[in-house]
Amino acid sequence: MADLVSHPDEVRVVSKRFGQGAADLDRYLAFDGYKAVQKALSLGFDGIIKEVKESNLRGRGGAGFPTGMKWSFVPKESAKPKYVLCNGDESEPGTCKDRLILEHDPHSVIEGVVIGGLSIKAKVGYIYIRGEYRYLVDIMRKAIADAYARGFLGKNIFGSGVDFDVYWHTGAGAYEVGEESALMESLEGKRGVPRIRPPFPAVVGLWGGPTIINNVETLASVPHIILGGGQWFAELGTPKNGGTRLFCLSGHVNRPGVYELPLGYNLRKMIDEVAGGVWKGHKLKAVTPGGSSTPVLTADEVDVGMDFDQLMKAGSMLGSGGVVVLDDQTCMVKYAQRIMMFYQHESCGWCIPCREGTDWLKKTLNRFHAGGGVKKDIDNIQYLAENMLGRTFCPLGDAAAMPTISIVKKFRKEFEDHLEGRPCPYEKGVVEQLPVLA
Repeated sequence: MADLVSHPDEVRVVSKRFGQGAADLDRYLAFDGYKAVQKALSLGFDGIIKEVKESNLRGRGGAGFPTGMKWSFVPKESAKPKYVLCNGDESEPGTCKDRLILEHDPHSVIEGVVIGGLSIKAKVGYIYIRGEYRYLVDIMRKAIADAYARGFLGKNIFGSGVDFDVYWHTGAGAYEVGEESALMESLEGKRGVPRIRPPFPAVVGLWGGPTIINNVETLASVPHIILGGGQWFAELGTPKNGGTRLFCLSGHVNRPGVYELPLGYNLRKMIDEVAGGVWKGHKLKAVTPGGSSTPVLTADEVDVGMDFDQLMKAGSMLGSGGVVVLDDQTCMVKYAQRIMMFYQHESCGWCIPCREGTDWLKKTLNRFHAGGGVKKDIDNIQYLAENMLGRTFCPLGDAAAMPTISIVKKFRKEFEDHLEGRPCPYEKGVVEQLPVLA
């Protein structure tokens, strides 16, 4: 396929069927499709959770919470139905790996949902797909219908006496519903705003029933874990960070694309070798290692292993695996401005720190980048962002604040270069008109 790229360092687990026509059920079966569900049926729910815990699989959506532990929080008995919810609302800027899984290997997601259901004794699963991914809905709809036709879904799956149904649902293009409680609200037909927690979804989730919610990549990893074993998967990565990761390399690089690499892979090597280095002979300036919501790393900080723990020690986050590379011609003030324009637009407006904070930061950065800034604005930008942290219902406020704080701290001189009526020094010959603040 033209949109698929590769590199010798890749370890293909989740992506091994990409480009193999595995969206077709017969092709998927030829590549060990649905064998993991049959094995899971013999393992039982305790056996499934044991394997997933041993795998050290951590959530691929951004938070990185241990998947097996998350599943074990669901009570074994419940008066209300239990649910499995697959989060396919991939909206984080710089991230595009779930799209490839849903396009090239949709049955692996279905299989992961079923196995997740077996682990908590649920009978229903939902696959929620980002609103802008309309063409993927047709692929998933067909995959689900084909699985029903073969008896892999519905009543008495694989003749086991177990019933399990899977449904698809599409969003309406809201970044906010990528947050798990907002996702449940949306699926229930309500406005997609976050819930106050506790209670947590594992106890009170979709329609009040115990619910596990996992990212597309997380659930697509589960069938491979069940077939290969938890220990095998764990050994592919680093301690407490099992397996591989689909890294989305974009920005100012020669070979952008989605590459599957072991967790812990060195970021500098990822940029220089896998992505072919910084484009046009320019030098590296900064990297966003896990999507737009993660703090930036400078060129001097990229000698770090790409796993959840090592990046946390480096002062950033692995997040959704969206690696955005910025060259030395990039204006970091404009980068902060563009990030804030996105988060201000996507804020649901439910809580004041996020609604007002993102709006004022956007206005200030717009004015600042155009040359209308004053010195006190620099500290005010950092102050505003810091006062958003930990004060919102959901992580969107933090997602807007964290990269902004890191950019101001690490690239303060660039902000100072924009002072006293000077427009952006990186846009030579361009005189920007001050934007209207209303």
